[in-house]
Amino acid sequence: MGRYYNGDIEGKFWFAVQSSTAADRFGKDHLSPGYVEYWYDGDDLLGVEAEIKKIKETIGEENLKKIDAFFNDVESYNDEIMKKHGLDVSVWDKHKSDYADLGLGMKIRDCLIEHNECSFTAEL
Repeated sequence: MGRYYNGDIEGKFWFAVQSSTAADRFGKDHLSPGYVEYWYDGDDLLGVEAEIKKIKETIGEENLKKIDAFFNDVESYNDEIMKKHGLDVSVWDKHKSDYADLGLGMKIRDCLIEHNECSFTAEL
């Protein structure tokens, strides 16, 4: 069973990696129980971009390149697949939550750039 978010942006939270309240990280607190609701406007863009930058710095440029390259080649993963593709599992274990959140943050940022607002509901 997956947990999804939908609205101006849509997606699925990473199973056993990413919290339903991951978007709190980008400067807004969720709004309601059972589901969490988020609404960002153009005034939030700088904060979202700052958190994206922070995440990228935490992961590191080289690690980010390796992880991006890995996910450009595969759709699913486990330790064996990662090793086969030359991705250090310990690096992944350290950064997988940040990497999942980075994808969410980039969706929020892109939505703000395109529409000057972004709202969505996420399942708890």
